[in-house]
Amino acid sequence: MPIRTKRVYELAAAEDGVRFLVDRLWPRGLKKTELCLDGWLRDAAPSDALRRWFAHEPDKWREFRGRYFAQLDAHPEVTLPILSAAARGRVTLVFGASDVDHNNAVALRDYLEARYAETARLPI
Repeated sequence: MPIRTKRVYELAAAEDGVRFLVDRLWPRGLKKTELCLDGWLRDAAPSDALRRWFAHEPDKWREFRGRYFAQLDAHPEVTLPILSAAARGRVTLVFGASDVDHNNAVALRDYLEARYAETARLPI
């Protein structure tokens, strides 16, 4: 599955393909007109309670992923725009966190890659 992740503060590039912001909050210091986005998928981001609990603490990463994946399992429709775009080409999940290894975009990419074989058979 051609899904990448990228910080929102990095310049958009043609090889990004379809770009979705997957944070619940708009990134600090940026205007909506400054970003090249194909969509802002707030509902694909972790709930406010889960986001606050995690607080980007790497020690909580494993538990965060489990809780976040459960939220995504409960609302699979929030990933449909990403899966649909990925079926046509590259997708970049854009995020605002400074930690490039422990953030919801990385977790979302992993979730989608782990479940792609199942969803690839579904009509999108």
